[in-house]
Amino acid sequence: MSHGHHHTLAPSGQGTVMLNIGREIGALVIHTDDRWHGHEIEVSRAGATGKRTHAAVRARHVQGQVSYCVVIDALPQGSYLIWQDAAEPLARVDVRGGAVTEYTWPADAVPGRGADGTPPPADGHDHHPRVTA
Repeated sequence: MSHGHHHTLAPSGQGTVMLNIGREIGALVIHTDDRWHGHEIEVSRAGATGKRTHAAVRARHVQGQVSYCVVIDALPQGSYLIWQDAAEPLARVDVRGGAVTEYTWPADAVPGRGADGTPPPADGHDHHPRVTA
């Protein structure tokens, strides 16, 4: 499935990600393995049909280390589904206003598609959702 747009996949440096969060608006960070770099991950409100938002996995350089993740901000607080592919939800997470919910992609789940439309390799790592305020 093509979205007809381009994601910037250049790495982000420390302090370069600005999040739109507030009283009833939160953010979701989905941590992945470096093999997912460039692949899109979709999320949707739990119970909502059809409407999803997505972002590409990018390299984040922080304190001399590189991590790979998707950052989705400006999410109204509530429950969200993280989609493994077009048909299969992978997890349900709760996003709180004024907070960042973090989720780590599990080892046995294959994420969405590459920015170029190609399927990803089949691997990842353990997951432990957590919320930080």
